[in-house]
Amino acid sequence: MRKIGLLGGTFDPIHNGHLLAAQAALEAVKLDEVWFIPTLTPPHKPQPGADSSSRRLMLEAAISGNPAFRVEDIELRRAGTSYTIDTVTALQERHPDLNFHWIVGSDMVKDLPNWREIDNLARRVTFIGLERPDQPGDDSLLPDFIRSRLIRASMPPMGISSSEIRRRRKEGGSIRYMLPESVVEFIQRNGLYES
Repeated sequence: MRKIGLLGGTFDPIHNGHLLAAQAALEAVKLDEVWFIPTLTPPHKPQPGADSSSRRLMLEAAISGNPAFRVEDIELRRAGTSYTIDTVTALQERHPDLNFHWIVGSDMVKDLPNWREIDNLARRVTFIGLERPDQPGDDSLLPDFIRSRLIRASMPPMGISSSEIRRRRKEGGSIRYMLPESVVEFIQRNGLYES
C-alpha cells in the first residue's frame, strides 16, 4: 500500500517550517506523498486571517516544485468545524487502498489523548511525531494504544510561526525568507495580513 502523510492546519499562511516538517516526515517514514489539508474552521484556534481560497492558493504556490506534495481540500469543502477523525474517515472511504499517517509536531503528541475519538483515530492512522533535537519527546504518559501507533521522526529546529508572520506583516516588517518567495508575492499582491 502507498503511504500518505497528512499534514493539517490553517496554513495562515504556509511557511518554510511547514514545508520542512512535511519533508522531514516524507524522508523519515519513506512516505510516497504528503497531503496538506487546510482547515476551514479549526476547533481550537481563532478563525484564520485569510479566506480559504487565499490559503489554498498560497499552499499550491508553496508546494508547486515538489511532486511528492499536494493540497487536499476536503476540509475546505465541508461545512462546520473540522475534526481529524472525520477527515481521516472520509479519506479512507475515498481511498481504501492507501495507508494514512497523520503528521503532528512534538508539542501536539502529548495532547493526542484529548483528540476527538482518539481510540478510533489511532486504529485508522499511524501518527508521525516530529521532534526537534532540543525537545525530545516523552511518550511515557501516552496510553499504550497511541504509543504503539506513533513513529518519532526528527526535524531541524526552525523558529518560524504563522502568527509571527502575520504580526510582522501588520507592523510593516519583512517576511522574506520565512516563506517561499511565491507566497510572499501572493501576500503582497493581495494585501493580506496588513493592519
